[in-house]
Amino acid sequence: MIVLPGGGYATHAPHEAEPVAEWLGEIGVQASVFRYPLNVRHPAPLDALRAEIGRLRGAGVRRIGLIGFSAGGHLAGLAALAPGAAPDQTVQFAVLGYAVTSMETETHRPSQLILLGADASPRLRRSTSLDALVTPQSPPFFVWHTAEDTGVPPEHAYRLASALAASGVPHAVHVFAHGPHGLGLAQGAGETATWTTLAKAWISEQAAWPG
Repeated sequence: MIVLPGGGYATHAPHEAEPVAEWLGEIGVQASVFRYPLNVRHPAPLDALRAEIGRLRGAGVRRIGLIGFSAGGHLAGLAALAPGAAPDQTVQFAVLGYAVTSMETETHRPSQLILLGADASPRLRRSTSLDALVTPQSPPFFVWHTAEDTGVPPEHAYRLASALAASGVPHAVHVFAHGPHGLGLAQGAGETATWTTLAKAWISEQAAWPG
């Protein structure tokens, strides 16, 4: 799996990087952190991630999943959903934690401004909104969020979940009652900390799926 830390496309949050890769290693999943380009316009981060996916595929990795948080979750979703990927740049599944999914809402404007600019057209905003990119051929998703998140409201999870359901895409969605934005592994965060247990079972199922 490729780990994509959040940080509003301006930085890479340390607690969403190596600690997540280490956790994946502990549950038997080979993982690496990818520090995508920052403070650049779309599609630079997506192009860089697709190149990394292609590199891993060229090294013999058969199944590749993405796990991203906040803005990193948005990038993971773009790589999983956006058209234009070469055959060796596709992924088999994605895990999104409190991800930015819509560039059409007014929430989490900082990431929108960095990635798209202040004068982004409605067409560009829609073409980078994950819920608008879902098709019946999209890969499975595991999505988690908290209802108390004010940085990226849970509306983002609901919008993506609705699109996945409408297209019949396999998915799991968990919105926990408590917790702020940016929890990472959420250790010590009460019930929200169980997201890793839920994700472990789901990831194991995806990693073992044939094809």
